[in-house]
Amino acid sequence: MPAPRRHCMSTTPEADFDLEQVFLPAWAKESPKANRFENFRGEPERDRDRRSDRRDRPPRRPQGDRPSGKPPFAGRPGQPPRGPRPPRRDGRGPRDDRRDRPERPAPPPPLPEIQLVLVADEHGVDLLSRQIRVTGRAYPLFEIAQMILAKPERHTLTFTVKKKPDGSAVQALFLCALDETLWLSEDDAVRHVLDRHFATFYRPERTPIDPPRGVYTFVAQCSMSGAVLGPPNHHDYQNQLRRLHAEKFSRMHFETFKSKVRIVRDEAVVKKWIDDQSWKTEYVCLNMPESLKLATREEVEKHFREVHLANIIKPVETHRITGTAGRGQRDRELTRLIRQRWDEQRRFPMQVATTLSQQFASRGLQFFKVNRAITHVSVARPRYLDLEATPVSEGVLRIVEFVNAHPKCTRKQLVESLAPAPAVVPVTPGEGAPAPAAGAPAAMSPEVASVMTDLHWLVHQGHVIEFANGVLETAKKPLPRPERPAAKPAEPTAADAAAAALPAEPAPADLAAEVLIDPGSIATASGVAAEAVAPAAEVSPAESPAIDAAPVPAAEVPPPASGDPTAGA
Repeated sequence: MPAPRRHCMSTTPEADFDLEQVFLPAWAKESPKANRFENFRGEPERDRDRRSDRRDRPPRRPQGDRPSGKPPFAGRPGQPPRGPRPPRRDGRGPRDDRRDRPERPAPPPPLPEIQLVLVADEHGVDLLSRQIRVTGRAYPLFEIAQMILAKPERHTLTFTVKKKPDGSAVQALFLCALDETLWLSEDDAVRHVLDRHFATFYRPERTPIDPPRGVYTFVAQCSMSGAVLGPPNHHDYQNQLRRLHAEKFSRMHFETFKSKVRIVRDEAVVKKWIDDQSWKTEYVCLNMPESLKLATREEVEKHFREVHLANIIKPVETHRITGTAGRGQRDRELTRLIRQRWDEQRRFPMQVATTLSQQFASRGLQFFKVNRAITHVSVARPRYLDLEATPVSEGVLRIVEFVNAHPKCTRKQLVESLAPAPAVVPVTPGEGAPAPAAGAPAAMSPEVASVMTDLHWLVHQGHVIEFANGVLETAKKPLPRPERPAAKPAEPTAADAAAAALPAEPAPADLAAEVLIDPGSIATASGVAAEAVAPAAEVSPAESPAIDAAPVPAAEVPPPASGDPTAGA
């Protein structure tokens, strides 16, 4: 017996999670060579004539300008006016057309009581986190969630059984270990295994027998599956009819299924049924220590339940499958549940974005809102850089001033303004000097490398924000928090007034001496600094986001975290 397959992580290539391509504008994603009007041959002649005839028609006459005595619904010119509606057959007056309309379709049955959660694939989240950390850009969280829902290999589906107060399952869930399909009924799972994986457990074996006696001129055939059931007067007809209904159409009412059976008088179909009846089919059990043959499919199903059911079909309380495996589910109700949950998340991916934020947070990424509405994920939260209170290098100061003076500027504009490229002078390589390789990237000048290094530090510290569309913006100064009003002193009660009237008790001698002694004089006399006795309170960077906890010295600019000054460019 083959071992059941286990869930494996996605092997999606890194190109599927390229954020730079996802957030490009629509016109930039299209191929410049594509011609949308390449196959356009003009409008058909009849369409142009039809529109021209419509334009040549006279305008309609308003309803108020109708001649007197003419009913409002008299019909076209040359036709008799529309008369009253014909009476009903029972003679109760005019017929109401609304009762002749078809009834509204019945609402769909309720979804199964199974909790379904869509989660981004862990391998894909690793790729996204690495790209966000390297580029330093801030990306909208909900747009990343939409990108993950766009392809089934980018997310997983987690099914969880809901429990009753007594601990039993509201709706049972069964897993087929052969193909990782989930089922709401054990009987449906057994029929699926015997239909899709029959050759794994049994092998049909046919032996010739005597054909049926008599003359047959017609047979019954199922119009939905094409299966030939034989003549209705044959002794095995009812067994064949009920077996086909149980195997393939069990969800349909039996009388409705019988109405789909038709009588066929084709000689080829009749001959096919006679040939099938000239053979006897037995089923040999595979993967068994002893050879065993079963005569009918009913015996095969009974043997499967007794021998293989416990190892192949198992009840589960929670199970996770890939989005691709979710598209291949065979249970109709579970397929409907998956489709509805996926449609809900495509309209508004709140649940996917919530789990995605938890996955990003566990990898060290930060979140902030733009205009108090759009949540972004980045390597750092915005932190205001106070240039008056924090000493910074000249390069950092120039970048901050340029971004503040040029709203919605980009990295390219920043480099072109602060480190313009020098004029290129063609140089003929001398003898023995290697010629530059074709297509090799040009070497970065020291000025550009210095600007990139300073910008990399500002972005990873949160002082400058680079959004997904390439726009640069500095972190703004936070607004001062309003002071809380002082609490009003409580009015003295009668008990407080009585306690104040009592004479004060004298303090103990040792306590009075302890209060009169200056702690600073004790620390000075013992040779210990006063700060060691009462240290000043320190403010952590998290409590004061407006102040940089690690100011940059004016003479030294910290290198980027990745060690490459061009990282994130």
